[in-house]
Amino acid sequence: MARASLPLSRPAMPAAPAATPDAFLDALPPERRAVLAAARDLVRAALPAGYEEQVEGSMLAYVVPLARFPKTYNKRPLMYAALAAQKHFTALHLPAAYMHPARRDALAARFADAGKKLDMGKGCLRFKSLDDLVVDAVREEIAATTPDAFVALYERSRAG
Repeated sequence: MARASLPLSRPAMPAAPAATPDAFLDALPPERRAVLAAARDLVRAALPAGYEEQVEGSMLAYVVPLARFPKTYNKRPLMYAALAAQKHFTALHLPAAYMHPARRDALAARFADAGKKLDMGKGCLRFKSLDDLVVDAVREEIAATTPDAFVALYERSRAG
């Protein structure tokens, strides 16, 4: 007797790396795509000039291009921010907030002032919808650092 199988749920992230950010979004389930696309719009609107958007593994990454700063530890572009569709949430990676604790504390204070829970690891802000974020605070954090300033912050963090 043949057993009926339950349909498998679609993964949160694309199974294989996409060639372009649009292809990355297209590979997501519709509900995940909507949240990630809205977050992408937020990041891109706030991003200082000089960063580039690309697909890095299972994330949309906003990077300092290798042509501008090739001396990274892993020979990959220096990641300033990234978005990932995880199984239970969307993640906004903010390495500058991790490398600059006062900025992370300021972000936490803005969330507290707005009465929202900051669900953040060392540098990864987790959310299910943009309503979970203090959008102005996130926008300001993203807009806060030019590529040159981020490279300097990165180099200081590696020197210690």
